[in-house]
Amino acid sequence: QVQLVESGGGLVEPGGSLRLSCAASGFTFSQYSMRWYRQAPGKEREWVAGISFFAGRTNYADSVKGRFTISRDNVKNTVYLQMHSLKPADTAVSYCHASPGNYWGPGTQVTVSS
Repeated sequence: QVQLVESGGGLVEPGGSLRLSCAASGFTFSQYSMRWYRQAPGKEREWVAGISFFAGRTNYADSVKGRFTISRDNVKNTVYLQMHSLKPADTAVSYCHASPGNYWGPGTQVTVSS
């Protein structure tokens, strides 16, 4: 049974940091590209960052480039999103996604507020 479970979300002040984790099971994690998406209230879900299954090539949305870092551990079957210099505009539910297969996790809330 395929499962993606995000964790690490929470409330943080502007300028703060959070690290999201997404634990995967039920498929061969090392053969899947992984991505993080987010959905802010009243907005469409948007892609944030991606990491390839091989060689760990990464890419980022312009809005997070230089502040967020995606990484993966193919032994722990986990993908991470390290977020620094958080802004109120980063407030959203963050989701991890596995491709191929189009698997989604249930999401974790990130709230940036003073």
